[in-house]
Amino acid sequence: MKSPLEIIKATYEGPSEENGKNLLEALAPNATWTEAEGFPYAGTYTGAEEIIANVFHRLGTEWTGYQANVHTYLADGDRVAAFGVYSGTYNATGKSMTATFAHLYKVTDGKIISMEQFVDSAMVQAALKS
Repeated sequence: MKSPLEIIKATYEGPSEENGKNLLEALAPNATWTEAEGFPYAGTYTGAEEIIANVFHRLGTEWTGYQANVHTYLADGDRVAAFGVYSGTYNATGKSMTATFAHLYKVTDGKIISMEQFVDSAMVQAALKS
């Protein structure tokens, strides 16, 4: 079985399509995904269907070139933190942004059971405003 760190790395380090496939395979059926207050998709979503619809579908349709580039991972047992920088251009305004983020995952029995996002939402909000 892959380690929690290997599971999380596989959701960031390949081509987008491969990362998405790896994420879907790794999500527990009742996984929770929390987007930070101030982020456009703020809230907690449960299960792959809610997570995809409320986060990833919107990122893929509302932004051009949206990326989450991780520069550091920290693992401690069943918890993995990924630190990096978001970037992309918001389609409705044409404004680009870069914003630092941290994602904290909990992995149990080879499945992601939770993710919590921490982000410099002011940088993201600036791109949303015309």
